[in-house]
Amino acid sequence: MGMLQANNPFFIIIAGLMIGLLHAFEPDHLSAVSTQLLKNNSNTKSSRKLDLRNLTIISSLRGALWGMGHTSSIILIGLLIAGLSLNIPDDFFISAEVVVGFMLITLGVFTFTNKSIFKQKHVHPHKHENGISHTHAHARNENHKHGHKAYLIGCVHGIAGSGSLVALTASTMNGFDMMIYFLILFGIGSIIGMTVASGVIGLPFILLSKMNSITRYLRYTIASITFIIGINIVFSIGLDNKLFSLN
Repeated sequence: MGMLQANNPFFIIIAGLMIGLLHAFEPDHLSAVSTQLLKNNSNTKSSRKLDLRNLTIISSLRGALWGMGHTSSIILIGLLIAGLSLNIPDDFFISAEVVVGFMLITLGVFTFTNKSIFKQKHVHPHKHENGISHTHAHARNENHKHGHKAYLIGCVHGIAGSGSLVALTASTMNGFDMMIYFLILFGIGSIIGMTVASGVIGLPFILLSKMNSITRYLRYTIASITFIIGINIVFSIGLDNKLFSLN
């Protein structure tokens, strides 16, 4: 920490990138993004029309969007704390961590059942030869959602837990500019880390897309892990803060 306060530019570059890179590989981050990759590659009919490279790029993009959302929240918190000298209470970050727990529980349940949390629908007008017109509504294809859910999940993760601690640590540096540099580099590191991780995690689902039974069990596994991590977060915070007790 002393080197950070000494504003050593080289150390800040290395530290920011490395800490951000490692931060992306935390279990709750990987499990949350994995649920979005499952949905991304769930349409095997359309997936077969694309080559391995394109599907890997799509999976990696989901991770990059998570990293962008994560970075956005952390930089915002850093600006509020150091730039505007706001005192954000610890209860806020504790509440945000609880939200992350419930978010993971929800993602786990909906991934296990292979359902979308928010179903988007298109409405198309249709006109018959007799002049009568009406509309057709159908569920929107998951591939058209452009990963906005991954971005929002990253935003929530950036507010809670260790992400907020990084912002608080960066705010103690000597100089507002150095704090911003550190947060940006941390964000770049987390984007790179999650981009790589998402590309790797997505490969089994791409390669095994024709084997429905195997991909189904993989989905069950990731959904269960995500659910368990969410339950653990909620219970751990609840016990630590005496929100409830197990008697």
